[in-house]
Amino acid sequence: MSEQNQTSLFAKILNWTAIALLVYLVLVAVGTVSGGFKLASGGTEGAKEIFAFATNPFVALMLGAFATALVQSSSTVTSVIVGLVAGGLPLGIAIPMIMGANIGTTITNTLVSIGHIRDKEEFQRAFAASTVHDFFNLFAVAIFLPLEIMFGLLEKFSAALSHLFVGDADLSLKSYNFIKPLVKPAVGLVKDAVSFLDGKAVGIAMVVVGIAMILFAVTTLGKLLKKALVGRAKELLHSAIGRGPIAGISSGAAVTVMVQSSSTTTSLMIPLAGSGVFNTRQIYPFTLGANIGTTITALLAATSITGPNAEVALTIALVHVMFNVFAVGLIYGLPLLREIPLQLAEKLARIGTRNKSAAFGYVLGSFFVLPGLLMLAIK
Repeated sequence: MSEQNQTSLFAKILNWTAIALLVYLVLVAVGTVSGGFKLASGGTEGAKEIFAFATNPFVALMLGAFATALVQSSSTVTSVIVGLVAGGLPLGIAIPMIMGANIGTTITNTLVSIGHIRDKEEFQRAFAASTVHDFFNLFAVAIFLPLEIMFGLLEKFSAALSHLFVGDADLSLKSYNFIKPLVKPAVGLVKDAVSFLDGKAVGIAMVVVGIAMILFAVTTLGKLLKKALVGRAKELLHSAIGRGPIAGISSGAAVTVMVQSSSTTTSLMIPLAGSGVFNTRQIYPFTLGANIGTTITALLAATSITGPNAEVALTIALVHVMFNVFAVGLIYGLPLLREIPLQLAEKLARIGTRNKSAAFGYVLGSFFVLPGLLMLAIK
């Protein structure tokens, strides 16, 4: 083996080792958030008091959207929510937050589309391809949030599934949980590091450190996976996107699982749309697959939770999965509903092309100003 090949092999091994360590760091971080939240809040009762301001599901929805738009990562926000639920955050608050995270994550590809603003035709194509994701997620929330408030559809379905795996059923995986002994020593180290603080401050510090760890781990993990797999991801994207909706949804989900970021995968398609390689209708299914693929991070995070709150942590992770799967099945599955996000995106793109300030106003207003004002008004 030549020296160049040896160097390349060593670099690949180093990269995959770093990926494995970052996956472990995500698990430790979620365990740290969960443990810290329990200490700071005094368990479930304390959590109810802390989150009293978000008892309105619409405030929780806006919190999820706003937080995700700020950190530009639904994976980070949903992982934090899993940890908070395990620490006592009520599901009635967490579920709208998860839905909000779906809305907030679409800002990245919308910002990428603005890079085409100098060319009118390119910008119109790119802006339509990016905002179809926005309108689909908004439409999904408009349908499923009222259903959730009235009937608890997602919570009941996800709770039944989670009980199957970590409850008292025959298929329980509780006795096979190997995550706890792996994660517990590292969580203990974090707790010891902040133990110089007093009382609830220890718990607050653990939550802050855990969120910082999640933010670092998920961001870096995405970059490393992109470096390791983006060549194959691009090939998959080019070969599958034009083969029809099923192939588009499947490839969007697969690429997002590989790079652990729906923002990365949906942003990959914007230059293709801008250049006219694919139109909005062809790219639309790919974005829906990305919505489904991004839920793997929350499921991974849920595996780090053990004990009495393991089931509820898995429930909120499954809510994220079911919300996206049901939304794709209903909205994209029915031709009449399928066209609505497409038509709205194309109309907005025409307006944005004629008036550039309207495009910038849409981004700032939809993801930052409106959520902030609504939270203040409803609160």
